[in-house]
Amino acid sequence: MDLHSILAFTLVAAIAIASPGPATLMAINNSLAYGPRYAVWSSIGNASGLFCLSAAAMLGLGALLASSEWMFNAVKILGAGYLFYLGAKQLLKKTPMLAGDVQAGGSQVKPSRMKLYKSAFLTAATNPKATMFFTALFPQFIDQGAALLPQFLLLTSIFMALSLASLSVYAALASRAKGVLTRPAFSVWISRLVGSTFIGFGAAILAMRRQAA
Repeated sequence: MDLHSILAFTLVAAIAIASPGPATLMAINNSLAYGPRYAVWSSIGNASGLFCLSAAAMLGLGALLASSEWMFNAVKILGAGYLFYLGAKQLLKKTPMLAGDVQAGGSQVKPSRMKLYKSAFLTAATNPKATMFFTALFPQFIDQGAALLPQFLLLTSIFMALSLASLSVYAALASRAKGVLTRPAFSVWISRLVGSTFIGFGAAILAMRRQAA
């Protein structure tokens, strides 16, 4: 793989990653509710999910999703259902998102790092659009005459690094705006906006149609 291909892939990946999605919303959510350090764990979970999707694409599972109607629909429903669950959880929450969960003594209860990691991992790993994105993207930049594994590791590492950088920037910006967004007048509406946006992302995945091979 030559330098030109690597740079071209990096540019395409950066453009794709810069577009806000469920992972971005989750990083902002966690940064506002618990602090930017907690957003790091959801960002790592998202990157781990991207690695699994990338590996699935390299193993041909992405092509299988494109050719199998029932499998594509199963993954699509799973991914959309999980986003619906996250959205409903925010909408039905009795306390505003930015107030966090509160113990009887008044102290804030923060979720475990593993819980944040798992939630972001599931959000990424159950996104059929991302799997098919990798399936369509990788062949454009991989040198078929060279060993595939080193190229796969390089391209995937670039994508994961860009994702982590992007989510870290979003989380940092959200943290800086926290003083305004945590005001009671804004907090309730932000919780509703976050929940509605998660549901919107789920509806978008549910509306996806498999491209005919």
